[in-house]
Amino acid sequence: MRFILLLILAGLMTTPSLSQQTPAPVQTRSILILGGTAHLGTGDAIDDAAIGFRNGKIDFVGRMFQVDKSMYDDIIDATGQQIYPGFIVANTTLGLQEIGAVRATQDQYEVGTFRPNVRAIIAFNTDSEITPTVRSNGVLMGQITPRNGVISGASGVVQFDGWNWEDASIKMVDGIHLNWPSTHHKHSLDGKIDIRKRKTYDQQKHEIDRYFAEARAYAQAHPEPSTSVMDVRHEAMRGIFDGSLALYCHASDVRAITEAVHFKREMGIKRLVIVGGYDAYLVGDILRENNVGVILTSVHRLPRFKEDDIDLPYRLPKLLSDEGVLFALQVDARMTEMNTRNLPFYAGTARKYGLTEEQAVMALTRNPARILGIDDVCGTIERGKDATLFISEGDALDIRTNYLTHAFIQGRTIDLDNRQRELYRKFQTKYGAELLD
Repeated sequence: MRFILLLILAGLMTTPSLSQQTPAPVQTRSILILGGTAHLGTGDAIDDAAIGFRNGKIDFVGRMFQVDKSMYDDIIDATGQQIYPGFIVANTTLGLQEIGAVRATQDQYEVGTFRPNVRAIIAFNTDSEITPTVRSNGVLMGQITPRNGVISGASGVVQFDGWNWEDASIKMVDGIHLNWPSTHHKHSLDGKIDIRKRKTYDQQKHEIDRYFAEARAYAQAHPEPSTSVMDVRHEAMRGIFDGSLALYCHASDVRAITEAVHFKREMGIKRLVIVGGYDAYLVGDILRENNVGVILTSVHRLPRFKEDDIDLPYRLPKLLSDEGVLFALQVDARMTEMNTRNLPFYAGTARKYGLTEEQAVMALTRNPARILGIDDVCGTIERGKDATLFISEGDALDIRTNYLTHAFIQGRTIDLDNRQRELYRKFQTKYGAELLD
């Protein structure tokens, strides 16, 4: 056994590795970005922009002629380029799973049915080789979310450049995730598929009602956290009743969404967010009146039902926008980690099907920041907020032109290289082809 271990160690020492880049050091020199068009994430854009930041915080937003260049150590010429706030991916397992076919690299699941005390952020792997590939497309922050169970656990928000999960954390816990039971399911008989009511729905709904009623009673009986008498699961849910945490309810059909809103009222839940929300546009008035946001299902998908328009998934962001509902975009639930790099192009599709350019940018920046409760520090390019932003040679929402030249997380200059680019250079060189970058 000892001999085998020595062989393995020798192999690791001699085999070249494509590892995660070293996290960037804290910002020590002030930086001023001049020129280009700045998409602020507020719905506004500035031509011939000037964006200045020092000590990790933005201290100037305006036009070139308004800034004193001598106040900054380094100047970046962004003429002809586009400047964006760092994109935020919601409801992702990035950093929780590395290789889907290897169980040892999966950490997005936990044992149990009701587990609000489980925090996904503590399992976030900052050494993931997938993370650098999403940063190179402008996705610089994310909501790390557990999976499965009735209550999956608690999500947290991180920035994608840290030594460990504590270093990467923006918000340790932002909310609890509830998987609302499906009201109907597809049934196949004699080659025909129809939609039938799920027989177990009422029972599952009763169990959820009972659990939340117990948690609410616990919070009322113990107004302050107790160290002597504590139910860790109920203690973890305290925040959804006082408004410090959001309840993320995973639901897609009309009935489930409507009942989730009624559930919010009955239980006295302060903040509710619908995750998925395929049919959310049909009850936009209910969502708007109850201040319920939506983390919208992937727009790159087929319609749920054969009666739906073939382009309905592409138009969902526009439909929600017309209803006045606060929404953010998410990627496909399957292979979330790898698909995260395509998040900007989902917004590009939504723009093609009705959103304005700035609305599409807001769906990746300000809107998710508001939903996640971090809009006081990031999500827009404004004075006093974190200098988490990037510069692209072209339109960041277009796969053909999005090419980052600079990216910053809390003012730190981020390495944009990654494993895919290294492999690209390796094999281009091998076959004598001309490199694109």
